[in-house]
Amino acid sequence: MPIATVNPATGERLRTFDALGAADVERCVAAADAAFQTYRSTSYAERSRLLNRAADLLDEDTPDIARTMTTEMGKPVKAARAEAAKCAKTMRWYAKHAEALLADESPDAADIEDAGASRAYVRYRPLGPVLAVMPWNFPLWQVVRFAAPALMAGNTALLKHASNVPQTALYLEDLFRRAGYPQGCFQTLLIGSDAVESLLRDRRVAAATLTGSEPAGRSVASIAADEMKKTVLELGGSDPYLVLPSADIERAAATAVTARVQNAGQSCIAAKRFIVHTDVYEEFRDRFVTGMRGLTIGDPMEESTDVGPLSSEQGRSDLEELVEDALSQGATALCGGQRPKDLERGWYYEPTVIADVTDAMRIHREETFGPVATLYRVESLDEAVTLANDTSFGLSSNVWTRSDEDVRRCVSDLQAGGVFFNGMTASHPALPFGGVKRSGYGRELAGHGIKEFCNATTIWHGPADGS
Repeated sequence: MPIATVNPATGERLRTFDALGAADVERCVAAADAAFQTYRSTSYAERSRLLNRAADLLDEDTPDIARTMTTEMGKPVKAARAEAAKCAKTMRWYAKHAEALLADESPDAADIEDAGASRAYVRYRPLGPVLAVMPWNFPLWQVVRFAAPALMAGNTALLKHASNVPQTALYLEDLFRRAGYPQGCFQTLLIGSDAVESLLRDRRVAAATLTGSEPAGRSVASIAADEMKKTVLELGGSDPYLVLPSADIERAAATAVTARVQNAGQSCIAAKRFIVHTDVYEEFRDRFVTGMRGLTIGDPMEESTDVGPLSSEQGRSDLEELVEDALSQGATALCGGQRPKDLERGWYYEPTVIADVTDAMRIHREETFGPVATLYRVESLDEAVTLANDTSFGLSSNVWTRSDEDVRRCVSDLQAGGVFFNGMTASHPALPFGGVKRSGYGRELAGHGIKEFCNATTIWHGPADGS
């Protein structure tokens, strides 16, 4: 795949970049390793100053970088501005909280004595250069939610971004450089996926994180395991959205529209499977379909646009195959199901709701990475939970209910990294983010995320007098 900016709203290739050669990659890895030797010893106050400066610069750059993101991957420009603001917020959160999150931890005095120590504690120390393999769908956010905690912990970063967002990738390196980070602390590597293995096997690269597809995650995990290196993986999702009898149906349906079509549906944590109790099925269905039909599809640079194009022609083709397979086996398109007739250029697809889905259809098992929702009717909470868990993924989940018993049951039994009640899934720097099953392992954000790439070191002191 070429490293290029191709506008998904028009299909026009705007810029092409040469991949780094082996000698260039070697210089970058050497720089990351050299920077780590000194940066690891900087104070939290200094790291905080640098990260806050990066946040300030990002605020200033937001209009321009938002247009770049929109041009490269098609998200509505208003959503791109919101993404930049979220990144700046997260940088400031880690600048404020990292020192406390990584403070030394001591057992109870009785346990220290029982361990035969005069003093014992755990210190969190950075690992070294961390390789980040990142996707295109949130081209700033996916990187910052890794980079902010990693840099505050004292690590250095090597970014291999998706090949269709090279300008955003280069912007990130420039942002951290302008903020004053030492040379080598954060570097963008314009390389293809075929160059990742050699990086993972380089002894100077301490660990890796990947957000992306399940096949990419398996590949990175297997190579890293062979090298005995730590990885964090955030992979696909097929998040259930349960609507139960006591729910506020008007709010549930309105939120469902946003939850499904955010980023044109190209989000791992977008709700994808809408599981509705029979008592409220018709009302929810009608409101949901009306909402999906009412969305404005078009030029993502326009402020009025709700749904822009998919990021690539292949992505749209993959989505069309899933829909066509379902319809050919008896599913029903309640709305959408085709390309917009008035948008001949670009990779657009109508917001779509598919009902009468069976487990024989690919769309029941595979992630729909686009504005396509599957709608299910269930007779009970037991059936809803069983259907919600009937997936190889386990990233997040949504439940709409006013019942305490429903809440108790879903907290206990839903197999996911998050359960969001009466709202849509969203990430926040203070809350850990990640999944189970084939959605990956490890956590990003919060204290859990910053500790992923730290060495939790046990420090034990024996009695000074030998007694």
